Amino acid sequence: MKVALLHFCFYEYTVQLANALVAANVDLTLIFPQHLSAEMQTLLDPKIHVITFKKYRIRDLRNLSAMAELMKVIRKIQPDVLHVQETNDPWYDLTLFTNKMPALVTTIHDVFRHPGDKDNVIGSEYTRRIAFWRSQQLIVHANFLKGALVEEFGVPKQRVCVLPHGELGSLYKRLVNDDNNTVREPFTLLFYGRIWPYKGLKYLVEAMPSIIERIPQVKLIIAGKGENLQQYFPDGFDEKHYEMLGHYIQSEDVVSLFQRSAAVILPYIEASQSGVAPIAYAMGTPVIASEIGGLAEMIYSEQDGLLVPPRDVTALANAIIRLLSDRNLQDKLRTAALYRCQDDLNWSNIAVQTIEIYRKAIYLKSSYR
Repeated sequence: MKVALLHFCFYEYTVQLANALVAANVDLTLIFPQHLSAEMQTLLDPKIHVITFKKYRIRDLRNLSAMAELMKVIRKIQPDVLHVQETNDPWYDLTLFTNKMPALVTTIHDVFRHPGDKDNVIGSEYTRRIAFWRSQQLIVHANFLKGALVEEFGVPKQRVCVLPHGELGSLYKRLVNDDNNTVREPFTLLFYGRIWPYKGLKYLVEAMPSIIERIPQVKLIIAGKGENLQQYFPDGFDEKHYEMLGHYIQSEDVVSLFQRSAAVILPYIEASQSGVAPIAYAMGTPVIASEIGGLAEMIYSEQDGLLVPPRDVTALANAIIRLLSDRNLQDKLRTAALYRCQDDLNWSNIAVQTIEIYRKAIYLKSSYR
């Protein structure tokens, strides 16, 4: 099977999937914008064919020529399947109107725009609906997202497949030297990722005084870019209990953050899925998250993580105190999470399922000719 895998973002997910597909004997060509190439290519299986193209800022009309170049590349490859990671790019979406495509599979990481997420491109939530309809198969990471596509966008349910979001921790570990000797800090919490209102950081900050009262040694690391962190601490903060890293975290530093921490906290108020939990699972770092959206399906509460009601500051504080006070519980969650990384979150298993989806797409494409 010849597959072209196209992506504009979600590079960690794409690298893991691409390597697994090649290991499953797929003839794979990976296509992506030039500005993404440097770090990615060091992580790719050398058997993957790599093609890059020039991509411009979203408002630049030269994207018309960039998309024409992209379509030429795809026609030259003549893949059996074109698999596209969700683009957030109206220029690509609009090309689906005017170009004949091979069997098309699209992974939709986020069906709806996240509240307060300023990284989304204006208008993309409308143009991406073209991909909903032109794709023979859509892949999502949670059953509730499938329900949304079927019920709110009218996509036939037989064209929507649910696959787990594979683990990402092993990818980051490859970027770290073997002599990494990071020591886990028994009372350190980690809030990691893009910082926008839907991530619910305010509820974690509100929970901290109760946690500090019970566990005076606790420290919260806030790592990522997005909102101005000062709004959460108008009166300043105690460096004994907070470590602020309000910037983009380099990949090689991600491992030490997760390995330092006793727990990763995801107090989201909305969630399609999470790329943070799959990092934590493979790092052996327990996860406490809101029981909402895709997180409620990804995390098996009391087995490989803990779930609490969203926006419930008391429940969040109690869960964190409970976990930090119970080493046996930490070990139990850690062991179960690592097992998941060898089971349903394992990329070899996900690749096998993905190939079956490709076969469905090819069949459906040929049926409508």
